Amino acid sequence: MMSIIELENKYIPSIFPKRPVVIVKGKGALVWDVNGKEYIDCVGGNGVCLIGHSHPKLLNTIKKQAEQLITCPYIFYNDQRAKLLEKLALATPKPLEKTFLSNSGAEAIECAIKLARKYTGKKEIIAMKRGFHGRTLGALSATWNPKYRKPFEPLVPGFTHVPFGDLDAVKNAITNETAAIITEAVQGEGGVIPAPDGFLSGLRELCDNNNVLLIIDEVQTGLGRTGEFLASNRWNVVPDILCLAKGIAGGIPLGATMSSTEIFGGLKSGEHYSTFGGNPLACAAANATLDIIKDEKLVENSKKLGEYFFKKLQEDVKSLRLVREIRGMGLMLAVDLRLKHKEFILKALEKGLLLLTSGSTIIRMLPPLNITQQQIDNIMTILQEILTQ
Repeated sequence: MMSIIELENKYIPSIFPKRPVVIVKGKGALVWDVNGKEYIDCVGGNGVCLIGHSHPKLLNTIKKQAEQLITCPYIFYNDQRAKLLEKLALATPKPLEKTFLSNSGAEAIECAIKLARKYTGKKEIIAMKRGFHGRTLGALSATWNPKYRKPFEPLVPGFTHVPFGDLDAVKNAITNETAAIITEAVQGEGGVIPAPDGFLSGLRELCDNNNVLLIIDEVQTGLGRTGEFLASNRWNVVPDILCLAKGIAGGIPLGATMSSTEIFGGLKSGEHYSTFGGNPLACAAANATLDIIKDEKLVENSKKLGEYFFKKLQEDVKSLRLVREIRGMGLMLAVDLRLKHKEFILKALEKGLLLLTSGSTIIRMLPPLNITQQQIDNIMTILQEILTQ
């Protein structure tokens, strides 16, 4: 009989790197492999696992909703969808009161691009170098990394990339045909790089002065990841279009594109749709997830433990000769190495720690927001061991 690894390797396309571990169970910030070995999870499903694995309230909600109703298209009204739409409107700044629900971050970005072009009647989008917005064709056009872009050119026309944090470059790129500027508040795939102070507010001013929409991609940074409910809240900047996804439904696929009634009014009936978007199961999971984040004060926990984690990294890791820089906000952290990260990722795996990466030298960590201080201390012990061996 073929092993699990052999079966996956035989039947799945070889389009992403795999690590030699079979994960079969999770609880909180921990996961276990098929042999029962325990790991601290700083991958979190690529930032999806905000409330931890197998949260009992989420499990009960999913079970109850699955017994009630799983799918219900947009042409009908639904109780769970209505409840979620209201929760999102109340949790985000005005005038972000209308939401289109989809199934992923890339879909949320695709909707944002279409919405900006349709409302403004203009075609050009200014995006950021080192920015990442997804791999579907429109989202890929906004993404910067040539490694992802070049194999699929020509991409959607009209996209320009400027240096992240450079307001003069953005200003010089604006034309009469600029529909929108799209940016992350903290570049995730780009290496956990927070926007410089004044950058987002500067973008807001440029957009207001030039009749351009501001799209902020908070797919990875939203819902408490950075110690704020939205990372953009740190700078008191409200976008015209906001994109959310990843952990919004506790691991069930769901994306959200939020904007004003006026801007969404630019779309006519049938110009955008999603078969699975806003389905009752995903909406129920999102309602439970948002309740958990609020009731368990996970935004505050992310801020508190994120500051603790960052301080420990600065004190115990930054001085190591292999380490170039420590970056982060909340529980979104990165260790930038002077060497390629591959061997360190595998050493961490052996010691029971799952880590994300960015580029060839950056170790990235996106643990659940309910991780404990003791688990962070355990992570620090492992990081020190693998970076000093």
